Amino acid sequence: MTFDELGLSAPILEAVKDCGYENPTPIQEQAIPIVLAGKDVIGASQTGTGKSAAFALPLLTMIEPNGLPQVLVLEPTRELADQLAESFRTYAKHTPLKVALLYGGVGYGKQTDELKAGAEIIVATPGRLVDHFYRGNMKFKTVKHLVLDEVDRMTDMGFLPIVRKIVNLCPWEGRQTLFFSATMPQILQGFAKWCLTDPVEIAIARREVAETISHAFYPVGLDQRDELLLALVKATDFRNLMVFTRTRKEADTVANMLCNAGWDKEVTVMHSDIAQKDRMAALKGFKEDKYRILVATDVAARGIDVNGVTHVINYRVPENPEDYVHRIGRTGRAEAQGDAFTLLTADEIDFAKSVEGFISRKIERRKLDGFPYAYTALLDDGAKPLRKPRPAPKRRRR
Repeated sequence: MTFDELGLSAPILEAVKDCGYENPTPIQEQAIPIVLAGKDVIGASQTGTGKSAAFALPLLTMIEPNGLPQVLVLEPTRELADQLAESFRTYAKHTPLKVALLYGGVGYGKQTDELKAGAEIIVATPGRLVDHFYRGNMKFKTVKHLVLDEVDRMTDMGFLPIVRKIVNLCPWEGRQTLFFSATMPQILQGFAKWCLTDPVEIAIARREVAETISHAFYPVGLDQRDELLLALVKATDFRNLMVFTRTRKEADTVANMLCNAGWDKEVTVMHSDIAQKDRMAALKGFKEDKYRILVATDVAARGIDVNGVTHVINYRVPENPEDYVHRIGRTGRAEAQGDAFTLLTADEIDFAKSVEGFISRKIERRKLDGFPYAYTALLDDGAKPLRKPRPAPKRRRR
C-alpha cells in the first residue's frame, strides 16, 4: 500500500513526499483510515513504529484553518512535546495550519503569542497547558480531536489527575479521542473506559526486540561496573552511542567519568535536573553529530527520534522491563543494524529475569575479551567472550 491510497489530503501527501516516506509502516496503514473515519482509538504503543505520523497525518487532513484550537495532544515530557510539534509543523507546511507548543521550564511569552496567533494544533505537557487555561490563554470548547500519548508514562509521573481535568475541560459530544500507552495497568484500563467511546483497539506494541539489534548482558562485580563501562566504550566501534542510567546523579557521574577518560569533547548529558534550554541543546548537538555520546536517564528513552544511533549501553539493568525495550530501541531503527549492551551485577538478577520474561527470550551473557575480571558467580553463568564488534557505519557528512 502507498500513502496515496489512505485518503490523506493533497497538501499532506505533498509533505509526506517531501519527507521521503515511500510506504506507510504497519501502524500507519492500520491507523490512518480509522482516524480518518472519526473513531476513537486505544493502542498499546511502542516507540519506533511510526505512531506519531499515524495520528498526525490524518488529523491534519481532517481539520480546517480557522484560528481556533481543534487538535490537542498531551505528551509527558518537554522533549516529546517539542519533537511532536516539529513533526506537525513539517507535515502541515503546505497548509495554513498553525501549531502551538506549550511546556514548562521556559517563559510564557512565546507560547502565549502562538496561542493568540490562532493555532489549530496544540501540543502540550499537562501542567503548562493548565497554567495557560488559568491565565485565560487556552480555550478548550473548540477541541475536536484529543490525543493522549504515552499515558502510562504520564501516570508514572503523577499526571493522571491533571489529565482527567483536561479531558473534562474538552467537549465530550463529538470529540474524537486517541489513547496510546505502552502498558495498560488496571488504573489505565478504567481511565480509558471513562474517556473513550467505542474505541477501536490497535495492537502496535511489540515486546520483542528488533531483529536488527544484537543485545547482551555483561556480568560484572559491583565494584568493577565503572571500569567495565569505560573498557566497553573503548572497545566499541560506535558512530553514535547512548548510555542510559537510572538516576540523574548517575548520569552526571557517568558523563564525568567518560570525560575524564578522554571523551570530554564528545560527551553530553541529558536529564530532568538540567535546564530545558540545555537539554534541548544537548539533544540537538547529539542529533547533529556535535557529540557522539549522550548520557541520559529515561527522559530520552521514549519517543526521542535520533537517527544513526549505532550502540546503546545500559549502565544498570532497568527496573521496568518495558524500559529495556524502549531504551535499546534507540538503535536498530528503520532496519539498521545496532548493538545494545547492559551491565549486570548480582543485585540486578531479578530485574534481568523480568526483562527476559517480558520479551520471552534468554539474553546472551558475554565477557569483554581482555578485561581483568575479579571473580563473581555471575561469570559462571555461561558468559561468552565478546564477539568481534560490527564496524560502525561511516558518519554522514552534514
